[in-house]
Amino acid sequence: MPRRRPGRPRRDETRPTRELVLGAATALFAARGFDAVALRDVAAAAGVDVATVAHHTGTKAQLYDACFARVFAAERQVLDAAAGRARDALAAGPGAALGALHDLVDVFVDFLEDRPETTALWLRRWLEPQRHAELDQRYAAPLYALVEQLLTAAAADGALVEPTPHITVRSLVWAVHGHVVALAAGAGSEARERREFRAFVHRLLDGLYAS
Repeated sequence: MPRRRPGRPRRDETRPTRELVLGAATALFAARGFDAVALRDVAAAAGVDVATVAHHTGTKAQLYDACFARVFAAERQVLDAAAGRARDALAAGPGAALGALHDLVDVFVDFLEDRPETTALWLRRWLEPQRHAELDQRYAAPLYALVEQLLTAAAADGALVEPTPHITVRSLVWAVHGHVVALAAGAGSEARERREFRAFVHRLLDGLYAS
């Protein structure tokens, strides 16, 4: 068995190598941004060598893309399920539709609270809006469109009035990211911040859509 180099973290044998690499890279890109992370940094954090990182993910740009694809897949899974429940609720009238929107936002908040590196990864990307803009088209726009289409369908069914779904969705997304940043800053009671933010977004939805 080859000896582990001094200072290198022990590799977690219970996780596939690609997942280890992507988890380490996501954390590093979220903390430092694209330019400040080298493949050797990812290799050291994952407990593998640089050749292994390159084998599983390619160039640094390809690795960066794969990190966004990874968080997108997880987020899409939970939002698809919540959006499906919301679509089913539209036929039951405005009250049911509004309750389903509460649930949809709660799912999104839960997701980002549990995976704050997702917020950090996107905020780093948005600090340079002209760089890597294709990531937004691949990994943000489809999720925005998922909810925008839901709001458009609800408006068409008369369950709510929503003239600018793209602005509403974008505003809610940024509000939730800001909430995650506040949690990371650690100012005040975390439990209170979580509770009060959840109550805020519910009031916001009620103000927008309650008849």
